[in-house]
Amino acid sequence: MRNPKYCKPFWETILNIKISHIEYPKSQEIIDLSSDAKSVRLDIYVEDGKGTIYNIEMQTTDNKNLPKRMRYYQSMIDLNILEKGDNYKNLKQSFVIFICTFDLFGKDRHIYTFENRCIQEPTLPLGDDTIKIILNTKGTMDDISPEMKRLSNFIDGKKPEDAFTKELAEAVQSVRNNEKWRLDYMTLEMSYQEKFEQGLEQGIEQGFNNAKIELALKMLENKKLSIEEIALYSQLPIEQITALEKKIQQE
Repeated sequence: MRNPKYCKPFWETILNIKISHIEYPKSQEIIDLSSDAKSVRLDIYVEDGKGTIYNIEMQTTDNKNLPKRMRYYQSMIDLNILEKGDNYKNLKQSFVIFICTFDLFGKDRHIYTFENRCIQEPTLPLGDDTIKIILNTKGTMDDISPEMKRLSNFIDGKKPEDAFTKELAEAVQSVRNNEKWRLDYMTLEMSYQEKFEQGLEQGIEQGFNNAKIELALKMLENKKLSIEEIALYSQLPIEQITALEKKIQQE
């Protein structure tokens, strides 16, 4: 999902809408939302061209607390959007979606969609622009599009049935093939982290920054990771990784 080539049609299939383009957070693709009480690391957090926020999570075990987790994730997303003193009207429309390989509610539906509505007037929405969706890959009802059914089957472990799920299967296989290579770099990153901690004690943080740049250059030359992944592993800003890539190309 770090690649818009897969992420955009993934969202379009789930929501049955067209998205002009998607944008990842500038600092890091997997956003880390923190509060005094608890830190949340979201699986996928993107925006479309209209400012709508989409958060999607994968869940394979039923730990009975998904509704409360969705409530907490929604509140943390809102806190992240709204700067101190901002007007509430600046809150954006947001979707929090959990894809589950089990039926949380036992109603055999593939999709459960929730929004705040008036109990006395069920057709009257609150209009707070928050939507929560729980997808169930084990659903049996005829309540989703054929495209969504094929995607749901693929997530549930079945063979790909169309062009998009075949592309997803190839992307998944590519990640698995690169797993050892990625682990090697993650091990190297841990080594640099140890050097960083030592450097803080000795007052040589600049040396660690140089080490991070060296790591990023090696990953760029290898050409197996995206700019965003290199930024994640090297702990450098995406803008700096892009500048390093241009420098390599010029040389």
